[in-house]
Amino acid sequence: MAQKPSIPKGTRDFSPLEMMRRQYIFDKIRDVFRTFGFGPLETPAMENLSTLLGKYGDEGDKLLFKILNSGDYAAGLNDEELRTASRICEKGLRYDLTVPFARYVVQHQSEIAFPFKRYQIQPVWRADRPQKGRYREFYQCDVDVIGTRSLLCEVELIQIVERVFRTLGINVSLKVNNRKILYGIAETIGHADKMIDITVAIDKLEKIGLEAVKAELTERGIGSDAIEKLQPILELTGDNERKLAVLRDVIGASAVGLEGISEMETIFGYVNRLGVELPIELDFSLARGLNYYTGAIFEVKALDFAIGSICGGGRYDDLTGIFGMPNMSGVGISFGADRIYDVMTGLGLFPADLGCAARVMFANLGEAEEHASLKLLQEVRAAGIPAEICPENGKMKKQMEYANRRGIPCVVIVGSRELEERVATIKDMTSGEQTQVPFTRLAEALR
Repeated sequence: MAQKPSIPKGTRDFSPLEMMRRQYIFDKIRDVFRTFGFGPLETPAMENLSTLLGKYGDEGDKLLFKILNSGDYAAGLNDEELRTASRICEKGLRYDLTVPFARYVVQHQSEIAFPFKRYQIQPVWRADRPQKGRYREFYQCDVDVIGTRSLLCEVELIQIVERVFRTLGINVSLKVNNRKILYGIAETIGHADKMIDITVAIDKLEKIGLEAVKAELTERGIGSDAIEKLQPILELTGDNERKLAVLRDVIGASAVGLEGISEMETIFGYVNRLGVELPIELDFSLARGLNYYTGAIFEVKALDFAIGSICGGGRYDDLTGIFGMPNMSGVGISFGADRIYDVMTGLGLFPADLGCAARVMFANLGEAEEHASLKLLQEVRAAGIPAEICPENGKMKKQMEYANRRGIPCVVIVGSRELEERVATIKDMTSGEQTQVPFTRLAEALR
């Protein structure tokens, strides 16, 4: 007996119903991106490893899927040599959409008008341990603007977040912080040199708790006195303005930290004047693990469904510098389509009729009836109504069962009597109600 086929762990097939729901998410997000003046971009699934390595921190580098070169390069190599031999792996699957975007900007800089605003909706791959809400292949919906340091861009991203999730019907909260503030905190507690160690540890605060974070900080060489100074900052309460005011007193000796505070005050000022209703919390434990962030950082959580962050991003001041184009600041945010799908499925937020590829099915009741139905089918499709005809002439009951299994809400019946009277019977598959309309008004009635 042949072995049943399977797919790699952390990947998924998507049925027609799932694809229609996913396309619904993509369409809603894409519409918002376009409303804010962003244009589409696509980059290859694979990039040169030299483009990807060193951009995501040590942990990120370990999650890169590497692609073996063509040819028999692996002959005679053991497992360790296979893992480390760069001469047999020169390419990798993209880890995110931001680094390929930066590569694109540098490669095509002479063709681009700056500031450059782009959105990108494509899959990415990470060699992570699969679990609920975490996949090895998943889609990101990114929106970035590069070539300006204006904080209006951060404000615009916040508005995009608000509009996307309002359109999808998901209640969310937005957490924000600033990497300059985090540097100021590290500098104040005497460990500016361990900025990355501190951010990697405190970014896990919500997942593992304060005591575990303190233990990890100790393992990373942060002294107990520094940890004691850090703890009250992480536990600051009150509204965003109060938190910034208190922090200004605490890290006032750090010029970089004060710059971060001023940036957040400016962003909050714009947001308040624009009447943004999205709940926004300043969270000093938010660090975002990616090393390329340099300013404001964002993370979005669903309020009514237990899952990890469903959207995140931030400001990067010199991501293009690693490709030979320094001082090109940008800011962006990424919507996790797969987690958004899980949230919408769990909360029942998809429109009930979304799973119907066809809105109308014509029954097939004989040769003459079939000819008349095909003519009417053309007219219905020309009116923009998704429709089909049952391909085989069969019993009415069997055809109705088929329409029900397909989730088709409406069946048009053209039998011998309808053909003689030049009328069509429309059956509502939900209510069972039947109505008759002249052939000449069928498309209008179905619309």
